[in-house]
Amino acid sequence: MRLQKVLAGFTACLLFASLSFPDDAARAGQEEHGSEPASVLRDILTAACAQDFKHFSADLTTRNAAAFARLTPAAQASLLKRFVLLDKAGTPRSEGDAAGNLTVFCVTPEMTTQLRIGKAEVQDNLAYLPLVVKDVTDTTDADARRVIMGLVRENDQWKLLSLGLLLLDLPTLGEEWDRAEIQNNEKSAINSMKELAAAIEKYRTTYTHLPQTLAELGRPAKGAAKSEEAGLVGTELASGRRNGYSFRYVIVGANSVGAPAIFELAAIPVEYGRTGNRSFFRDGSGVLHGADHQGAVGNLMDPKIE
Repeated sequence: MRLQKVLAGFTACLLFASLSFPDDAARAGQEEHGSEPASVLRDILTAACAQDFKHFSADLTTRNAAAFARLTPAAQASLLKRFVLLDKAGTPRSEGDAAGNLTVFCVTPEMTTQLRIGKAEVQDNLAYLPLVVKDVTDTTDADARRVIMGLVRENDQWKLLSLGLLLLDLPTLGEEWDRAEIQNNEKSAINSMKELAAAIEKYRTTYTHLPQTLAELGRPAKGAAKSEEAGLVGTELASGRRNGYSFRYVIVGANSVGAPAIFELAAIPVEYGRTGNRSFFRDGSGVLHGADHQGAVGNLMDPKIE
């Protein structure tokens, strides 16, 4: 694993050009508050390991906590994974040595990450803590990665400020992630529309009529496929919702039998501006259209999508 995995995805700006270390007065303050920043960082890493959104947010600055709350659950999970270099939630545990140094272990069935927190350097309202991240099986620290974590005192509490010398800017990060998620969700919605249309046509061929609902395309709870549970799409898509979009299906006119029967499909973002911007519409002739309707249903006057 590379340190870039920890840094990837952060919208960051340079906090300082180089590390500054505390003078004698600051060191005195460090002795007074010596373990507090390290304990907060331990709690941050523990929450990140367990994918505990609530406790992780509690150690963010007010501005970042508000932005974190607005992130989608997928984006929140993605952020926390970067702190422990693991792709899934783990079981955290921590321990301290005789010198007072703290270590957090994030345990998963595949591997265990060790995050060793060094002594804090405190200056005024800023604290810098060295963090060593490695696979616990790396007994020589050959592949260990080292980074300086920054905390800031806000309302007399230490809060996470930076990863290394890079400022954690969740409001900006959230906007970028929303844009990226919207693009991915819109591509997924187009593919889902095509998948649904193909499944409906296969249903028509198999049962000589159109399904009454999308649910009839889903997998059977048990036994062989039948007209009520044709097994042509997954459970999620059969429920009419996937990847931030909801899907609507209607039979045009009273006839649902044979080749002349006509149907239309629509896809709209579940949360406009967060899970998608464009609405998609498949007309009765099979042409797919898409346009921004502020979350409303699209129509055949929208631009065609190839």
